[in-house]
Amino acid sequence: MADGPRAMAAQPGRRGREDAEEPVAAERGLFQDEDSCSDCSNHDKPGSNLQSFVPEGKTHFPEIFQTSQLLFYERFRAYQDYILADCKASEVREFTAEFLEKVLEPSGWQAVWHTNVFEVLVEVTDVDFAALKAVVRLADPYLCESQVSSFTLECMNELLDLKEHRLPLQELWVVFDDSGVFDQTALAIEHVRFFYQNIWRSWDEEEEDEYDYFVRCVEPRLRLHYDILEDRVPSGLIVDYHNLLSQCEESYRKFLNLRSSLSNCNSDSEQENISMVEGLKLYSEIEQLKQKLKLIENPLLRYVFGYQKNSNIQAKGIRPNGQKVMHVVSSTMMTGLLRSLLRDRLSQELCKEETEIQFHSDPLSAINACYEGDTVIVCPGHYMVHGTFAIADSIDLEGYGLPDDIVIEKRGKGDTFVDCTGVDIKISGIKFIQHDAVEGILIIHRGKTTLENCVLQCETTGVTVRTSAEFLMKNSDLYGAKGAGIEIYPGSKCTLSDNGIHHCKEGILIKDFLDEHYDIPKISMVNNVIHNNEGYGVVLVKPTIFSDLQENVQDETEENRALKVPTSEEADTAERIDLEELIQCATGKMELYARSSLSEQVEGNCEIVNELVAASTQKGQMKKKRLSELGITQADDKLMSQEMFVSIVGNQFKWNGKGSFGTFLF
Repeated sequence: MADGPRAMAAQPGRRGREDAEEPVAAERGLFQDEDSCSDCSNHDKPGSNLQSFVPEGKTHFPEIFQTSQLLFYERFRAYQDYILADCKASEVREFTAEFLEKVLEPSGWQAVWHTNVFEVLVEVTDVDFAALKAVVRLADPYLCESQVSSFTLECMNELLDLKEHRLPLQELWVVFDDSGVFDQTALAIEHVRFFYQNIWRSWDEEEEDEYDYFVRCVEPRLRLHYDILEDRVPSGLIVDYHNLLSQCEESYRKFLNLRSSLSNCNSDSEQENISMVEGLKLYSEIEQLKQKLKLIENPLLRYVFGYQKNSNIQAKGIRPNGQKVMHVVSSTMMTGLLRSLLRDRLSQELCKEETEIQFHSDPLSAINACYEGDTVIVCPGHYMVHGTFAIADSIDLEGYGLPDDIVIEKRGKGDTFVDCTGVDIKISGIKFIQHDAVEGILIIHRGKTTLENCVLQCETTGVTVRTSAEFLMKNSDLYGAKGAGIEIYPGSKCTLSDNGIHHCKEGILIKDFLDEHYDIPKISMVNNVIHNNEGYGVVLVKPTIFSDLQENVQDETEENRALKVPTSEEADTAERIDLEELIQCATGKMELYARSSLSEQVEGNCEIVNELVAASTQKGQMKKKRLSELGITQADDKLMSQEMFVSIVGNQFKWNGKGSFGTFLF
């Protein structure tokens, strides 16, 4: 059998008992990257490869190993290749014990026993691997740091006697030794400690046990932990996750107590029947909470569904005196610029009525000073902002000049750049640049937002159109999103005309959750150029239940030949697609165009129309079935009665990595 950690890394599958004969192989270079300077080839050199630190407090404890700042890949590799491999949830403790037997020094080392109440120096005399506990005695001299009250030597001895001198390994921090002998002991205990603090859930053992525990639970939870550390998760979503976790732990604790009490009850008692009903409710509640947790833990689903934050921005309404104010933003106001503003922009306003003009040096202060109906004019310049544009009133935000001359750049980390909740917001002629963000560059929570002649240089998601919001984007350019350029939620309305959407992970993401509370979004896409995106030009996200209904949909579309898709005459002429051809395409009866010059555009536009028609049909079927069960019938079952979309024509799809259109089933 091959020796060394490389052999173990090359065979990360299920481990057998015979591996226990190779403690040296497992120990040498454990968790080390093969290309790093601390590879196993360097272990012949004396000295520790780990850092150390001194515990804070008045007591002068010896230095301990610094192991809590490991990188993601270091923990990932340790759990996958050495500790858990492909074990089931019920085997986690057994696999962990086997791993510790190979790498842990069984005695002869000191550690700081750390609890929420005190810290005390102990010496390890033996290790109970199966119980994941160390047998300890107090070190000499006696060192103790208490946060509540003084712990005398006698008190601590009594406490250890009660615990039979056996302490959980995750409560021990190994005292630093620069010889390198105890490096693997410190690392092994760190991995056990991190696992039970951040990965393991008390209900994991009762989950379905035929699946690989590492793939199903460890990897997504580990990724979430590091995404949170590296500010890649919205702050609100983090709060939601921890709240859900606390609720699930509390409900599971109640469930266990109830189950324990049932086992002690008389089987025919009335109390047992009541407890069983309560137990079923608790079980159902726990399952729902676990599903919500899994949704956040899974990085792909976390991206697909996003975070539906309820913006708490309050609109100011009309100014108390009823007047509207014009806000002018310029870092420096020169006489020439003022004359140009008076001639081109301010004179027409001043002629109408007496208008107050306020001057600001940065756009954020101007936005914060706005009331309903105000206008903000941003003069040429490069403005650096460190906060969020929270626009809650109906205002106009416009650039005076070309977008490339009016640049607003966000610095500092934060959830969003531009947050819109106003009834009617208009933004034009500005370039927005986003850095270090967690959510998208522009989010429309509710109301209508119009974006015209703008440039959006993104870093995460581009524009997010939430449920019940309306977004109109014209003659604008959006690029650079690591997620989707535009995310369209169910129940929203989105009109995209003459835009460029490019160099994003996905061009446009349309979300359909097949929920009776949400309608399919109303979408109009006319003459957009969607190109050079890593994935698809347009992606539709829908539940797997859609695929189960596909055959029924094909039958249903036969009955809907009267479907009519409204299009603009100009777009029809440019595309050379008449209404009849578009209808045939939408019902799946159109043959592919033979002319190569138009085939890509025709295919992309028709694919989207076809899929949206199918999605609307399926949603209609489910809604009709639900109403039928209630004894309610609908007179009009035609697709257009649902007003599912306005028009999807004239768009160009070029050089997208996976094609023009795709679907994601969850």
